[in-house]
Amino acid sequence: MAFFTRSFLALSLLSLLACAATGKLSASFYDDTCPSLQSIVRSAMSQAVSSKRRTGASILRLFFHDCFVNGCDASILLVGGERNAPPNKDSVRGFDVIAAIKSQVEAACRATVSCADILALAARDAVALLGGPSWQVLLGRRDARTANETATRDLPSPFVDLSNLTSSFDHKGFSAQDMTALSGAHTIGIARCTSFRDRIYHDANIDPDFAALLRQSCPPKGGDDNPAPLDLQTPDLFDNKYYENLLSGRGLLHSDQELFNGGSQDELVSCYVLNETLFFEHFAAAMVKMGNISPLTGSSGEVRLNCSEVN
Repeated sequence: MAFFTRSFLALSLLSLLACAATGKLSASFYDDTCPSLQSIVRSAMSQAVSSKRRTGASILRLFFHDCFVNGCDASILLVGGERNAPPNKDSVRGFDVIAAIKSQVEAACRATVSCADILALAARDAVALLGGPSWQVLLGRRDARTANETATRDLPSPFVDLSNLTSSFDHKGFSAQDMTALSGAHTIGIARCTSFRDRIYHDANIDPDFAALLRQSCPPKGGDDNPAPLDLQTPDLFDNKYYENLLSGRGLLHSDQELFNGGSQDELVSCYVLNETLFFEHFAAAMVKMGNISPLTGSSGEVRLNCSEVN
């Protein structure tokens, strides 16, 4: 599959990008100062994902966990702080990949490209490399000088109901449609036993065979770090199988299954099952919106030379 198969989505998404570009972020931000940026990131991500396909999910999750906490400012990449918060500790990965990309970018364009922009591009490329959509990433972010560990409580919990899930995304400016589309990121990656134990032992809206299978590796006590794929069908392919799982009660996390549990998002989930292209369009548009959460621009923040520490 070519890298940009199903890439740059049609005029509706381009219109959205044009509106977003009226701010300080721009798709052409580094055209003069670092014209090789996108090819460097794309090549490095291609190598990383080819080596370990799970890397794609790790980078996408890293971007989400960065943007949802004080905006897309690469604060999650700083040693300490957000990395050590309960939602992230021992579960967020990909720091070494971003560090390696940053080194290559610094060699080509010294002290020019922010870690926040590198992470945004890497997340886009991760999705495309695993068979998902692509989109034009708006650039010009700066890096935070501090991290906010307490703000990680804004991250949606895997244990919440639909009402709390909707509220969490609404607080960041996302619609219910955005929330349901972005949740489709769980079509790739894994979760630890501690995140789904309550569901497989106590939830009623779960396929019994699915629960029994998961109990083999996730006992009532112990084995907290034992992993399971978020999408049992195609765990390393970005597609719409995540939504098919929900229709059969095979959502891994409690919060996943809440999207199809007799509530307001049932119809949209069913639409995504029937129309993968629609899911891709909605996901790409929501990712553009994600990248625009409270970016530092202009003279705010800095361009870190090392993504894990301030200058």
